Amino acid sequence: MPEVNILAVAAAAVSAFLLGGLWYSPVLFAKKWMAYTGNECAEGEKPKGNMALIFGGAFVLNLVAAYVLAIFLGPLPLKFGALYGLAVGLCWVATSFGVNDLFERRPLGLWLINAGYAILQYTLMGTIIGAFNAV
Repeated sequence: MPEVNILAVAAAAVSAFLLGGLWYSPVLFAKKWMAYTGNECAEGEKPKGNMALIFGGAFVLNLVAAYVLAIFLGPLPLKFGALYGLAVGLCWVATSFGVNDLFERRPLGLWLINAGYAILQYTLMGTIIGAFNAV
């Protein structure tokens, strides 16, 4: 098993979590994303589900993704970390979302929102892991 910088993994996971908070917020795509997924709340209504479990689970999954990305990247420097992260987000994750969305007959807009997040998420995580490798 290759050596992994746990600090880099933690920073990458936090960055993905924060990016997701912004990406799916009212500042960017919350309204459209909620409409596409049917997760809209009426005025003053609380969101469905256990939010602590949802956010905690999302963070743990980001930690897993960042850890495996760090293993995949190995000791690559910053520029390769960013490029490989972009490749993972664009060519593996976004395309997988696309296949699922096609068969589920989901709107193109939903794919663009979710795939866009994944592309930026992995590019950012790869950049951070690569930056830690460069030090």
